[in-house]
Amino acid sequence: MRRWLAGLCLVLANAGAVAAPEVQAIALFKDRAMLEINGVQRLLKAGETTPEGVKLIASDSKGAVLEIGGKRIPLGLSQRIAANFAAAEFAEVRIPRGEQGHHFVGGSINGRSVRFMIDTGATTIAMSSVDAERLGLPWRSGRRGATSTAGGVAEARELTLATVSIGPITLHEIPATVVTGAYPMSILLGNSFLAKVEMTEEGGVMVLRQKY
Repeated sequence: MRRWLAGLCLVLANAGAVAAPEVQAIALFKDRAMLEINGVQRLLKAGETTPEGVKLIASDSKGAVLEIGGKRIPLGLSQRIAANFAAAEFAEVRIPRGEQGHHFVGGSINGRSVRFMIDTGATTIAMSSVDAERLGLPWRSGRRGATSTAGGVAEARELTLATVSIGPITLHEIPATVVTGAYPMSILLGNSFLAKVEMTEEGGVMVLRQKY
């Protein structure tokens, strides 16, 4: 009798378990995603949840953040989450020291590829108006200001970037400064981004982590 009851409890426990869905990103847009979930395609807006329990937290053209079973999981375009997924606790980017002791890393601004130089002394992400033009940013309509450069005080404009990404780390609505002219030569990844992630240095390697 006890064995029979134990077997019944095991069957009931297994019947109550819900398998995690298989998810693949078919197409990604700003705060919208076309996902294939258990073989069925579904178009989601940020904040929506499917009948399978998949919630879209945020997305852009590079990747999406989903919530499944209370855990947040990053998903790149064409990537697949298997039914037996193990969710990572954080996204991590490791950046070795490069030219002249600086840390350079590839990334994107509003889906456009850029190369950042990490600058913990910069208040915001900073770039020249030359780079802003190349990225198609409406910098001329930004709030007027001024900033100190090696050549003195320069005119600047303040604006907000919709998305800034480095590897699996994507942040939204990040303040930036555009300096009129060709300075700075590199796009500076300043504290408007860095303050929102965990930052450490290990033997000359800069480590950025974002918790899900």
